[in-house]
Amino acid sequence: MLEVVALSALTTFLLGVGNGAAGEVGKNLSLSVCALARKTLGREVPLPADVDGREELARQLYARVIHDPRLAGEWTLLMESGRERATELSRGGMPPAPWAFTNQQKVLKQLMGEATRPWEGRPRIALLYGPPGGGTTSVARRLGAECRDLFPDGQFCIDLRESAGASEPEPAAILLRLLREMGVGADEIPSTEADREQLYRRLTAERRVLVVIDHVTSLDQVRGLVPATPDVFLLVVVSGQPLLLEAERVAVPPLSKRHAKQMVLKTVGQENIRRFKLELRGLLDRCQGNPLALHVEARLLAGGTGVPDRGTEPWWHHPVRATAQRASLRLGPETVRLCRLTALGGWPSISAEIAAAAAGVDDEARAARMLSEAADAGLLELLPDARYRFRPEIRRHLADTAAPEHGVQECSDAVTRVLDALLNRVLRAAHAALSASWRTEPDPEPSGAFRDESEGIAVLAAEVTNVVHAVFVAEERRQVVTALRLARALWPLQLKAGHWDEVLPALRVAVRCGEQNRTDERMTGALYFQLAHCLGELHRWEQANRATRTAVAYERAAGHLLGEASAVEWQGLLCLNRWQAEEAYGRFVEAESVYRRIAPGQEGAEDLPRALALVGRHQGRALRVLGRLDESRRLLEGAVAFFEGSEEAYNRARALTDLAETLHDIGDDATALAKITDAELLLTPAAAPHLRYLANLRRRCEATAR
Repeated sequence: MLEVVALSALTTFLLGVGNGAAGEVGKNLSLSVCALARKTLGREVPLPADVDGREELARQLYARVIHDPRLAGEWTLLMESGRERATELSRGGMPPAPWAFTNQQKVLKQLMGEATRPWEGRPRIALLYGPPGGGTTSVARRLGAECRDLFPDGQFCIDLRESAGASEPEPAAILLRLLREMGVGADEIPSTEADREQLYRRLTAERRVLVVIDHVTSLDQVRGLVPATPDVFLLVVVSGQPLLLEAERVAVPPLSKRHAKQMVLKTVGQENIRRFKLELRGLLDRCQGNPLALHVEARLLAGGTGVPDRGTEPWWHHPVRATAQRASLRLGPETVRLCRLTALGGWPSISAEIAAAAAGVDDEARAARMLSEAADAGLLELLPDARYRFRPEIRRHLADTAAPEHGVQECSDAVTRVLDALLNRVLRAAHAALSASWRTEPDPEPSGAFRDESEGIAVLAAEVTNVVHAVFVAEERRQVVTALRLARALWPLQLKAGHWDEVLPALRVAVRCGEQNRTDERMTGALYFQLAHCLGELHRWEQANRATRTAVAYERAAGHLLGEASAVEWQGLLCLNRWQAEEAYGRFVEAESVYRRIAPGQEGAEDLPRALALVGRHQGRALRVLGRLDESRRLLEGAVAFFEGSEEAYNRARALTDLAETLHDIGDDATALAKITDAELLLTPAAAPHLRYLANLRRRCEATAR
């Protein structure tokens, strides 16, 4: 037994527990480690803040464990139950390059040279750049197709255009997306940027992989991705001027007239070239070797619709904008109007509902047809989820021409209509996702409600980038109430689906709006609570503490007891997650006292029994860490009894898991095993991490019961 608990093994285990894996299961394991560390050292042990702190804690624990076989056995069992499963790296997949991709062999040769040169300790990294529409994305995708054998362990492509338009994605959020692409499960992704970077490096070590980050706008976005091993190649793609990145710089030049003509011929078909011989010279002159312009113009040509050459506008000599204008002239006036008004908001993705709202069209099916026509003309790209998006330069052209064509007031009204439509949609989805929660507004359209919780969460997840962007737009337009309500509707997404990185930018803007405008202290308090929740789940402890204190102050000033108690309870959870059990227990007791000030018939009275059961459960968890096991057992049994009479199977399973852990610490493993069985029966296969944790807890109980 002692041989197993080596200092290196204990250190590795603590480093793994401290990496902040998301989800309730990770917190359960962390709390069990906290309880055993306190028992081993005989004092409170705060969660170490960094690697050095974790290594020092391992040394202190080891000094005690080597002299106590009983403690050594407990640590061995806990380490076995917390052993990390090896993450199997998925192979990813690079989207295909356009079929009509032409030439750029010199650019591809430069990139291949960087990918295959002698390593000599220098990171393999290339910066690919060119003007908007210049083909940088196509080159990156073609590289992936041509070097599949060079990177047999995977090709991973992240396109930052898919992030919220008004807020540049943070490095931590980019690492999150990359780890998801690599096949890491949500419960296995660490909460902090540093630990995500560490996991990324561990997954790619000794593997031959290509990582492409497209539409990068700042050095910070890729700073943690620079490879440290010889077989990882990072390709950073920039649309526009190059960044000051230490990398092999590769510019994508315009296509020569010969290659531009080849591209057009591939698009229209060799058999049609005689029909278009007269138009071809003008097309090549206008497009100036820009692949996007060439592709769109060739499709227009193949469609047989003649477009007059009006070269007097100041933007006519900009190839992409000129092409966007010519494509617009091919479409009917209603479709062009819809595209211009939809382009004004800068929405990351466009559905028929958004387009219909922008254009004031009552029939979504009609709006969908117009979007399809615009996509056929090259103004929009079709996305995998049947939505659309504009290419940035095309969107800018459409937005710039909207006011002269339709008037400033109509443009302003179009953006307002989209904001209202998005708000209506996410309020309905939030209510479906958390229908019993006081933190969600009533459904504005009860007759058209979404079916259930899963559909509500799915809608919120599909719209999250648009909603985050909408919060920024609403702030800019000084529609403060809209900004606050949009951000608050994201609560189910962060609570139920863990989309903390995605919603964080919107919450920062929303609390700023609340602070500056003082429109609704209670709403501002609720948003500070959401911000504190996000920051806490991301282990940004000090920021989370500040946000929580502010939430308490706002809720108290508003006289909202339920909100105040909930914020104080979150203060306790922040303490508990940092292994400060004594302070956590005090906060939970304080929260209970605030809850109990809610009188019968007063607002919040209907929510009181459930709130007391949850805060009682948290008190029981804190008391377990403090070694007050009989009190812990009594409170956790009360929480289990409450949820037995409710329809919340998952909360009952969580309470049963907590109770089983306390019973195991007491030494009543037979009863603990029965509680584990009860919890397992309540969980569906979707709760696989929780079921794995229970299986490991069962092994710990069985080992000590023998």
